[in-house]
Amino acid sequence: MKYRILALAAVLALGACGSDAEPTAGPSANGPAKLTLWIMDGSVTKELLKKFETGYEAAHQGTDLDIQIQAWDGIGERVTAALASTDAPDVIEVGNTQVAQYAASGGVQDLTGKVADLKGADWLPGLAQPGNIDGKQYGIPWYAANRVVVYNKDIFAKAGIKAPKTRDEWLDITTKLNKGQDQGIYLTGQTWYALAGFVWDEGGDLAIQEGGKWKGALDSSQAMAGMDFYKRLQALGKGPKDADEANPPQHEVFAQGKVAQIIAVPGIASRVLEVEPKMKDKMGFFPIPGKTADKPGTVFTGGSDLIIPVASQRQDQAYEVVKALAGEQFQTELAKAMSFVPNRTSLAGVLAGDEGTAAMATAAANGRATPNTPNWAAVEATSVIKQYMTAVLTGADPAAEAKKVSENITTTLNSK
Repeated sequence: MKYRILALAAVLALGACGSDAEPTAGPSANGPAKLTLWIMDGSVTKELLKKFETGYEAAHQGTDLDIQIQAWDGIGERVTAALASTDAPDVIEVGNTQVAQYAASGGVQDLTGKVADLKGADWLPGLAQPGNIDGKQYGIPWYAANRVVVYNKDIFAKAGIKAPKTRDEWLDITTKLNKGQDQGIYLTGQTWYALAGFVWDEGGDLAIQEGGKWKGALDSSQAMAGMDFYKRLQALGKGPKDADEANPPQHEVFAQGKVAQIIAVPGIASRVLEVEPKMKDKMGFFPIPGKTADKPGTVFTGGSDLIIPVASQRQDQAYEVVKALAGEQFQTELAKAMSFVPNRTSLAGVLAGDEGTAAMATAAANGRATPNTPNWAAVEATSVIKQYMTAVLTGADPAAEAKKVSENITTTLNSK
């Protein structure tokens, strides 16, 4: 078991599940293989990682997995640097919106020839597509997820409140829940994926294409209305205005039992229980409310892919790890542990009857994606949207800040 302190990430005890690949007879001709994996914080429970590491190493004698947990904050710069190095990790989990940028760098292995072996015909189309750039498969779809509202059933029951159906109702009940020692909602100032949903609900967008070029669009009246709603909701709790949901980890805050609601993927429930087992059976889920009761709020439909850097010195062994992580056994266990949607359509029934997944599926019907351009990952890496949100929440002029961030996005998206 390895422990390592990484930038802005609490290091977890590491390990993981059995492999779909056939056991190997022993170490490769090149000797024992030490494989480094970067897995994102919040993607897998400590228990499941431990099961995978133990099982995989037992089935692949001579293989030593060094699984390192990475924080989402600043991950773009770290992956970009790793891909350009001569000492890259062997397997990296990346957000599906980031694959195009990383592939454009030339540092990601083309895995098109492995799609059939990985049962690619069974992949969720919407999940597989972001990893496919110009007909080549660089990212192997790992899981899909979108955000819902996770709530504390005890706090709701104490206040006699039920899940809201509209955004106006949501503001009303959150105001009532925000009293005494209880926070109505714990929403940090830089939870920008939630902001994106509110912007889309208002008819706005993060960026649009005009005349073959991209233009930042957070300065439209619709987008600014989405930011205004975010500001009103964020004020109904004590979330820091200058941090995102990882600083501090919002599941740790929610686990203290004094927060009525958070916005997160349903799988965060597992992380909450790691901190406070007494929260079992106290968590409920509902879709992020929309402007009207007939349609849930718009959400970003995201997920993660697995990539193999060209600089990996263990290409074959790295692929076998990817095959195991993307295979039926681990996909089934990951879905059950984290309430994520598996990467295969044939595994759709794995989470039947799960409350969190049901809420996620309802929300997914009104899902959207970030602008489809390789340069979008660069926008995320610069954190300009987060900086914009903090500025508005701390009293800066909304129109001036929206104009500034839109200009920054325009420049980044049109850069070569």
